[in-house]
Amino acid sequence: MTSNIQARPRSIARRNAVARFRLSPVAAAIAAVSVLASGAVHAQEKSSAELQSEITRLKQALEKAQQELQKKEGGSAPAASAPVATEAAAAPAKEEPVALDAVVIRSRNRIERLQDVPLSVSVVTGKELDRLGAGDIAEITKRAGNISWNQGNQRTSSLSIRGIGKQGQTEAQDPPVGVIVDGVSYAYNALTSSFNFHDVEAVEVTRGPQGTLLGKNASLGAVNIVTRKPSFTPSADYSVTFGQRDRLIGKLAAGGPLIDDLLAWRGSFVVEKGRGDIYNTNNPDLTYQNIERVSGRVQFLLTPSADFNARVALELQPRSSETTNGRTIYTPTPATYADGSKNPLSTDASTRLGRRWFTQGSYSYANNYLYGGGQNAVNVDAARGLVTGSRGASAELNWDLGSHTLTSISAYKDYHFNAVNDEGTPFDINTNSGGFWNDYRQISQEIRLTSKPGGFVDYQTGLYFINVHNSNDYRRSWGNDAGAWFASTAQYNRLDADAAGRSLMQNSLGRLSMSYNSPTGYQSINNKSTAIFGQANWHISEPFTITTGLRLTQEDRTNTGSSYIKDNGNGAELNPVSVNGVQLGGFNSDAKGVLGANNAAQLALANLVAQKYFNAASYSTLTAAQKQQVADAKNIRASNIGVVFNSTEAEAYRAVLPAFVISPSYKFNNNLTAYTSWQHGEKAGIAQLTNGISNLVKPEKNDSFEIGFKSALFDKTLILNADVYVTNIRDYQQTTRVVDAYTTNLKSDGTVYYTNATGNVPKVQSKGVEFDGVYAGIKNTTIRFSGAYTDARYKDFTNSAQPNENGYTGAAPYQDVSGQTLPGASKWTFNVGADYNRPVFGDKVFHASFNTAYYSRFNSDVSLSSYSWIPDYSVTDLSVGIGKADRSYDVSLLVKNAFNDSTPLSATWNSYVPAVPRWVGVMFTGKL
Repeated sequence: MTSNIQARPRSIARRNAVARFRLSPVAAAIAAVSVLASGAVHAQEKSSAELQSEITRLKQALEKAQQELQKKEGGSAPAASAPVATEAAAAPAKEEPVALDAVVIRSRNRIERLQDVPLSVSVVTGKELDRLGAGDIAEITKRAGNISWNQGNQRTSSLSIRGIGKQGQTEAQDPPVGVIVDGVSYAYNALTSSFNFHDVEAVEVTRGPQGTLLGKNASLGAVNIVTRKPSFTPSADYSVTFGQRDRLIGKLAAGGPLIDDLLAWRGSFVVEKGRGDIYNTNNPDLTYQNIERVSGRVQFLLTPSADFNARVALELQPRSSETTNGRTIYTPTPATYADGSKNPLSTDASTRLGRRWFTQGSYSYANNYLYGGGQNAVNVDAARGLVTGSRGASAELNWDLGSHTLTSISAYKDYHFNAVNDEGTPFDINTNSGGFWNDYRQISQEIRLTSKPGGFVDYQTGLYFINVHNSNDYRRSWGNDAGAWFASTAQYNRLDADAAGRSLMQNSLGRLSMSYNSPTGYQSINNKSTAIFGQANWHISEPFTITTGLRLTQEDRTNTGSSYIKDNGNGAELNPVSVNGVQLGGFNSDAKGVLGANNAAQLALANLVAQKYFNAASYSTLTAAQKQQVADAKNIRASNIGVVFNSTEAEAYRAVLPAFVISPSYKFNNNLTAYTSWQHGEKAGIAQLTNGISNLVKPEKNDSFEIGFKSALFDKTLILNADVYVTNIRDYQQTTRVVDAYTTNLKSDGTVYYTNATGNVPKVQSKGVEFDGVYAGIKNTTIRFSGAYTDARYKDFTNSAQPNENGYTGAAPYQDVSGQTLPGASKWTFNVGADYNRPVFGDKVFHASFNTAYYSRFNSDVSLSSYSWIPDYSVTDLSVGIGKADRSYDVSLLVKNAFNDSTPLSATWNSYVPAVPRWVGVMFTGKL
């Protein structure tokens, strides 16, 4: 809504400025630096509240106001505007119920009443987020209907809508749920995962395929986030929060004119720091789910004439470290498989940690490894925080051409991710277990032409281009204890028998480092999308409108990868001769260590092994037992090196993908609108390598059918919107079980081998009922509620990966899960929140807020393990406070997870990720 402010008559802005403190550019810079150092920040924009009051008072002239605002802004804001009357209802109490029918959104790039838009939409206001201290994407989505944030680390987390979208993401794959921030589409989920969205005006969740109106296409829906924009009314607001676990949150939002009537600015800054709830006994300063973030956004608005304006935004999240991976509590591995057969536990931690190598100290499997040693702790040596950071810049230009508005949005965004992980023990096993280094960048350009509303038809059309480059390095390195950990029982017993064997076992993997195949060691991904789109509203009659839209997107995607040894470490002489035709420099010997055909250099290397480990003159003088020890060490090394291949280019994906919408709506009266829609969207195929072999994934095709109504009841104090929907997806992209052509060809033993890789599920369906509403008929109180019944199932999926409990001998390489519920899909979800405001002590306001999000049971594992069911649970956040009615100061008590729900976030058959416990803090807000 703040962008509306810039359209207000400048005389009003100047009049307000006389009575307010004006923050000069120098003062603003000093304030920003001071706040970033001290952690003092938060803002609630008074001018926004004034505008809300003004619109409520003048709602009979809403159409005229909309046209003026459109003229000033050029129809530029693609994200949701704040629900005006809902915000007004949150202000100090009035004597009469507040009408809610003036709620407006911008999901279609123009200011419209929510009740007139034929879409399934949920809107969350910025002030609602402010009151409960909700700033990240996880907390934002808890306040909207039928959408969830599937928690992983900063890179692997994902958004799902209507129970679809939890599937594991890859860097070459588009997210199914789009995120748009101030008109800029994000093509990578990680861009939102560790960024604090401070100074937000509103968040709008639109369900169903998107793409005929703006930006990048999204096959399941979109989350639109709009921040408060610069205005010519000076303001400077802050908040400081102190809480448990050394939590400190500072926020500042400030802005105003730099040059009257020509140039305005707005800056938003956040510093957040705090310990996690789980600590590392090996290094108590390392805590899990800690917070370490600094982020800032500066915007400038230029208005040189009535028919042109420009907004430039710069944002920065400096690199910082948060420990997310490894927030895992281990439990005993089941002793039997699903068929009742005995689990030999030959590679289980219980077997490995029982070896002499690991029992020489006080550490034990039962007392330290399991259940965090009975403490709220883990004990690991190599884990480090996940380093993330991002930068962005955008320029939005708007020209009023009279009957049309021309908009241009140019944007750049990058992201860095670096993970150093641990296998879960304090031993020197993996110095980087499945680490990942990632540098991502995207450049996008959108040009959009929008007609003025009114007449028989109004429309929008545009061109969109995005170029994504993603460089990734999947890394793994081993320590001096790795050989003793990964050896089979027979190998370990032979090698641990004497000093020479122990030296071989240690060097088999010690300090070896690889860019390894998971899914590809090093990847260079290039995705280009070019689109033309358009959408029109055909006003057949006063109450009857048909919305149609079409998009054509040209996709061009390439992927080059390799898997190789970066550092041979301590045991280069134990390398295989070659793997997959890649020469690794070893010598030929069989499973018993007997030499095969070798050249002179290879024989010299074999003799070096004999001298280094056994002080023997030559390899031929070794005993059979000694040769077996060499063979064991070489086999340990070869099995962990695994897949190796030279730089290989995957088959490129190139295609033109359509998207369209047909949505008739009928307005029975000002308080009731009904609509139906058919939305079709497609997600691009994937150019990828599976173990060095090209494995092209087909595009995902989504058809969503919806019937709904939007109503204003009880003297417009109740907004109630509901819909029923059916979503059918063909070739759904997720992890599947596929033939491992690499291993099958390499071994050539007549066996067909399989592996897990991103592929296509033939048919998926989600159907259900959704409702969303706001009630303000109770004095001093506003209640927001939403809910959904969702039935999301695999209609046809015969090659799903097997869960761990099906690891018994003779099990099929894949399972048929047709008819089963998708992972992460709760059948029932509800969200209810309330705000209570009451004047007290003259010029003070007492306020209280809460939000409760409920999820019924769901399976947290993509392979649908029977051990991965998460029971139904709910999370409640509370806020209680008192402050001046003019918001010059306020103090609030915040409680997150107020009832301390401990339901795990996810689970496997021998571990779980615990919930983040209750947190209590005190938030001070005010104006400078």
